[in-house]
Amino acid sequence: MNKGGTAFSVLLALSFTHLSNDTLQSLIPAIYPIIKDTLSLDFTQIGLITLTFQLSSSLLQPLVGYYTDRKPQPYSLPVGMTFSLIGLFCLAFSNSFYTTLMAVSLTGIGSSIFHPEASKVAFMASGGRTGTAQSIFQVGGNFGSSLGPLLAALIIVPLGQKSILLFSLVALLCIMVMLKVSKWYKNHLYLLKPKAGKSSTTSQVNLSKRKVRFSLLILLLLIFSKYVYTSSITTYYTFYLMNKFQVSVQDAQMYLFLFLFAVAAGTFIGGPLGDRIGRKYVIWLSILGVAPFTLLMPHVGLTATIFLSIVIGIILSSAFSAILVYAQELMPGKVGMIAGFFFGFAFGVAGISSAVLGKVADANGINYVYQICSFLPLIGLITVFLPNIKSARVSSGK
Repeated sequence: MNKGGTAFSVLLALSFTHLSNDTLQSLIPAIYPIIKDTLSLDFTQIGLITLTFQLSSSLLQPLVGYYTDRKPQPYSLPVGMTFSLIGLFCLAFSNSFYTTLMAVSLTGIGSSIFHPEASKVAFMASGGRTGTAQSIFQVGGNFGSSLGPLLAALIIVPLGQKSILLFSLVALLCIMVMLKVSKWYKNHLYLLKPKAGKSSTTSQVNLSKRKVRFSLLILLLLIFSKYVYTSSITTYYTFYLMNKFQVSVQDAQMYLFLFLFAVAAGTFIGGPLGDRIGRKYVIWLSILGVAPFTLLMPHVGLTATIFLSIVIGIILSSAFSAILVYAQELMPGKVGMIAGFFFGFAFGVAGISSAVLGKVADANGINYVYQICSFLPLIGLITVFLPNIKSARVSSGK
């Protein structure tokens, strides 16, 4: 990497590892229609599986970020993937509700180690283009998430639950790439503490601690609205399509893939656009701008539902990179902790909401879930309370 430049090779490697990590994770909701029948589960138990996975992948993240901000652990990335690999083996042979909970919790622990550390490395490799770097990192993860339903439809549905073992090869390849990234991380620890003459990113914040805390609260509420709605799609969209439009399991998985692929395609928009026009405006567009489409979707036919879900995926996905970098600019020097906290909060919200929405679906029907969730993007109105801050790339001696 050139001094002060963006290490695109590292960012691409991170994007690939994020793709691999999230592909493995996305197999969990992708096999819900299979294990719901084979293990005789109800929607509440499906929600509890998601809750267990999301909590195990969220509670540790702030602690990992806080600890590694103080004591960097370059080789934590392959360690995290090893946990996910073990969880994958357990999931392939799971024959009960409780063994499934154990399997997804191991996979979640791997995720909780991966995300804050990988996000920090993306910051280190950004060369000042933090929004762009986070988007490159995020697009891999979102594309990986989109592959889960597709792979489930093509491999797991016809071959059965034990075919999950085939994906251990993906985990092993990912570990090999992570070892190379970890070596780069170890050799570039100085980038976490920029010195004079080194290119870096500074934030023109100048806000009181009270205003910073208030802004972080606003960002967390926006994350809440985004991830509760997203959770309603990733966990229950296949059931919604099968119930309302009588589509097959494989067709429902393909439609879920289209939504998640749209999320991946839209992810790259938020970071670079935020670097250019400001992250607040991207957040406005992403959260509030998607509301007309979410409000319309529960009232249309199958073709329009698929189309609207794609539009929703593209628009909504641009928010997270912008929100995360905005938060990191509010609290410079705490990159890992902020990444861990926001990833952890997002996963935790998704897990809890999945459990709650499962209860709602059992009590009132799956269609009702989408009627109430359609109003969530209106929370984006509170973006008006965020202060306008700017980030600038600064360098000396150039």
